[in-house]
Amino acid sequence: MLNKIFLQGRLVADPELRHTQSGVAVASFRLAVDRDFKDRETGERKADFFNVVAWRQTGEFVSRFLAKGRLALVEGTLQNREYTDRDGNRRTATEVVASNVYFSDSRRDNDNGGYAPQPSRGGYNNAPAGGSYNNAPASNGGGYPASGGGYPAAPTVDQFADLTDDDGELPF
Repeated sequence: MLNKIFLQGRLVADPELRHTQSGVAVASFRLAVDRDFKDRETGERKADFFNVVAWRQTGEFVSRFLAKGRLALVEGTLQNREYTDRDGNRRTATEVVASNVYFSDSRRDNDNGGYAPQPSRGGYNNAPAGGSYNNAPASNGGGYPASGGGYPAAPTVDQFADLTDDDGELPF
């Protein structure tokens, strides 16, 4: 079976961070994803709106570094959840459970190379050292993974010193 979803869109509002009774962080937010085509009658692009839930470190990352209007890439699974509303009616909610969340835009401050401030959150100046999250290389195109473990260190030239071009097909 396969259940994998990738969505790129803008946050409709600031993420909402909560904690379970056992102290586990969970952030929820709504993502607006533009459709690839324009409406024939109006000539405008429509958008679809997806509810996203991010747990633990991913949820903490989302609530700390993402805000309304930011472009984000969400990787996760699609899940249905049943609940009973206040009137006693059974309802079903479909939501994306995020396994990774990445920045998809860049908000660089031209003065010092840091992150531009977020008016509603006090800024990105408290971003992790090196401009990355979970030891991700700073040159990863602005994407900051929010899953545990992070990226391994970038390979160095010395790590490939013992490799040879056995078949003579490499250009060097």
